[in-house]
Amino acid sequence: MRVLFVHSEQDPYSHDKPLEILERVQFGISYISSLLKSEGHETRLVVLCEETVPRVLEAVEGFDPGLACFTSVYTELGTMSRAAALVKRRHPEMFTLLGGPHATLRPDDCLKEGPFDAVCVGEGEYPTLELVEQLEAGRFPSRIANLVIRRPDGSLERNAPRPFLQDLDALPFPDRDMWLPWVANPVSRPSILVGRGCPFSCTYCCNHALRKVAPGRYVRLRSPENIAEELKALKEAEPTFAEAYLEVETLGANREWVAELCSELKRANAGFAIPVSFGANLRVTPNSDYEDLFTKLAEANFRFVNIGLESGSERIRREVLNRRYSNQDIVNAVKAARRHGMQVGIYNLIGLPGETPRDFRRTVEVNRLCQPDWFLLSVFFPYPGTELYERCTKLGLLDKPLDSYLERRRPVLELPGFSKRQVGRRRDWFPLMVYRGHRPLKELLWLVSMAKIYSNHRLADIHRRLMERRHARKGRDFSLSPEAAFYDACSHAAGEGSGK
Repeated sequence: MRVLFVHSEQDPYSHDKPLEILERVQFGISYISSLLKSEGHETRLVVLCEETVPRVLEAVEGFDPGLACFTSVYTELGTMSRAAALVKRRHPEMFTLLGGPHATLRPDDCLKEGPFDAVCVGEGEYPTLELVEQLEAGRFPSRIANLVIRRPDGSLERNAPRPFLQDLDALPFPDRDMWLPWVANPVSRPSILVGRGCPFSCTYCCNHALRKVAPGRYVRLRSPENIAEELKALKEAEPTFAEAYLEVETLGANREWVAELCSELKRANAGFAIPVSFGANLRVTPNSDYEDLFTKLAEANFRFVNIGLESGSERIRREVLNRRYSNQDIVNAVKAARRHGMQVGIYNLIGLPGETPRDFRRTVEVNRLCQPDWFLLSVFFPYPGTELYERCTKLGLLDKPLDSYLERRRPVLELPGFSKRQVGRRRDWFPLMVYRGHRPLKELLWLVSMAKIYSNHRLADIHRRLMERRHARKGRDFSLSPEAAFYDACSHAAGEGSGK
């Protein structure tokens, strides 16, 4: 059977090439596609943005699939619902499936608000394969674990969850080929998913809810040997790439596994004409000694780590975010990474419930002390299904419908003592606050201007069009997304490529 996957990008690099680099590919549908292909099915991908939703009809009519699979986070549900509605209007017989974190957390809402025939709750590889097999046999789908199916009479068939996949090595490597037509720079840093699940329960994240949707161990890691084999396969397909991002919630959860992984990566690199450097996330934990970890990472050619500070206020981290480490723990980890020649990016949040301007000054202070090589400053967005969403509801902060456009770049909460205007201004001027006196003023003002432009829909669109025209005159196919504009500029100031 032919299966069409539909993905959307709120901030496309350009309409024709919505993704800037391979690192941006979505792993959920990539793994499902690779499993379907291994079983003899044919797959194709279409990547949409708000302005190109009708493109889904071109994809359907040019591919003639028997199943259309949509994936969505909360803020993309509107786009996916519009796309699915177009498909169902033109091809009412086509079965439509929705997956993704929001579908897992709110399946009934998705079926009520969108024209989907079924929703996948949890991991989707084998439920989708079973669905394809039943559709191919001419049966109306039924009794497929992990799926909530809308029957022809409108009632819902709720099927039991299947256990979390424990042997991740058993899956074929993710399908990156289907993304290549949609990536502006296909010879770029790919990401490699090295594990699933998170051992922590931060209140702004949905991991605490996701781990409850199925039985079995939630936090799982691939074997170092299997990861090295995927790296070799990537090198065989594109020998010139020189960096890979290892996607995992935290690289430090299992030190023994990390040691084995570093040995395998080092061994694999020895066989490459162009060695590969690496980056990954690291969650700091209280009173941890990272010397041995960073020694092994450096020996395996890790170039950088990204560390989540989130808030520099220890009160906010403890009482609001459920993140328990001291600012000194963060500083010590950054110093340890630098002693081993690694660069460091820092993740930050602003606009959190209970946050005050004084709390945010602590965030600035910790960043100024660490002087990260790059940073990511996100405005808090209360995603349904998270503990912090429920807290915002109880505090009366969600009386008005959420505006999800440019989420995490525009404030959506009117906080007592910390207004939207104050949050927005601090978000815009954060680069100057952190790097003043450490980096050239011209570069900092560029960062500030990009932050201001790309938190405004109209200004962002104007800037994107101007950049497209400028580069078209130079004979290059190039466009600038909000993240690309802001964080590439930040990385330029740091003299290196941006971290994830």
